[in-house]
Amino acid sequence: MTTAGQSAPLASAPLASAPLAAPLALGRKRLGLVLGINQTLSWGMTFYLPAVIAVPAAQDLGRSTVSLLGAFTMSLLIAGLCAPRVGRWIDRHGGKGSVAASVVVLASGQIILALSPNLEVWYLGWAVLGIGMAMGLYDAAFATVGTLLGREAAPTITGITLLAGLASTVFWSLGSAIIGFMGWRGLMLVYVCIMLCVNLPMVLTFVPRLDRNLKETKQTATERTPVSRRVTICLASFFALRWFITSALAAHILALFQGIGLNAAEAVLVASLIGPGQVAGRVLEWTVGRRFGLLLRARAAALLFPIGAAILPLGGPVAATVFALLYGMSNGIMTINRGTLPLALFGPNGYATVLGWLAVPVLVAQAVAPTVAAPLVAALPAVSVFLIGGGLGLFATLLLLPLRLPRQD
Repeated sequence: MTTAGQSAPLASAPLASAPLAAPLALGRKRLGLVLGINQTLSWGMTFYLPAVIAVPAAQDLGRSTVSLLGAFTMSLLIAGLCAPRVGRWIDRHGGKGSVAASVVVLASGQIILALSPNLEVWYLGWAVLGIGMAMGLYDAAFATVGTLLGREAAPTITGITLLAGLASTVFWSLGSAIIGFMGWRGLMLVYVCIMLCVNLPMVLTFVPRLDRNLKETKQTATERTPVSRRVTICLASFFALRWFITSALAAHILALFQGIGLNAAEAVLVASLIGPGQVAGRVLEWTVGRRFGLLLRARAAALLFPIGAAILPLGGPVAATVFALLYGMSNGIMTINRGTLPLALFGPNGYATVLGWLAVPVLVAQAVAPTVAAPLVAALPAVSVFLIGGGLGLFATLLLLPLRLPRQD
């Protein structure tokens, strides 16, 4: 038995009585809001950072932009190596400590970048950021929610991604504005202040700790749902392939849009619609999506990308706009599925560990995709590249067909 002041009301225990329903719902909404803001800040000031500072930093350090971006690739690989350990730690201790520590680690990496006199220190800063990203970005946030809420975590995960979908829009604009009068090193120090003065106190104050007694009770009563190796491989391959496509397109999207006949201004405008498409997809998942089964929603969302790619050969800004919106919606819902599908398939027991292992192929795919795709983009017409991507997206969708959700007793 626990009191209302403990974190247990956020767990997945059944509602005992009507008076408990309101505090429970309020706690879930607060958790989703806090982690949603946390993820917006953490993603915006790390993952989306290279697009803002790579060029001015390269000029300052006297090195090529390509050599600096190699550090970002390295950071994703480091995050992939660290992810399984982070998942196991969260399963044992809960996610509050990991997410809070990640803010400190990320701020440390930003300080190193701000003070970096050469390429070697620049790479050191990104190595530290890679460790911090493993400790505190989506997988850690989803794992935190899963360990607290159990099978009831899906709506909170959706809420987190709904807020964090604005990270790129907010921080690309904010970062560019700050660089204009403070330079890229000044920008890094501003980000350090936001991390330590806003992000860290918010996590420490409002994210509850895991009730270990309740967790041990649940673990003895609930074993991890058995899932076949084939299903696990299909799920991991789906996420890895889709994030490979997403990372490759993100690196080359403006050139590809211009390759299908858009001018520079049209290419930028259409590309900017991908972000709102992601938010729209998450809103649909949050609202009408709940009326349909999880697997049906996931498969339908995955199909949106190949359908959009098939429309592109029609040519013109209208076809490109439809593609950008469908592709964005597909990506937005897929991000939610990255947290909800493993929870539904494997159950809450050991959920953080499962997420940690599933993150490895995803982060590796993200890291290598831009480099692997570059020769293809240079050699083939842009429409062909989009169609190849759509074909790979269709194959990825087929990987979801063997998945079956376990029966809930």
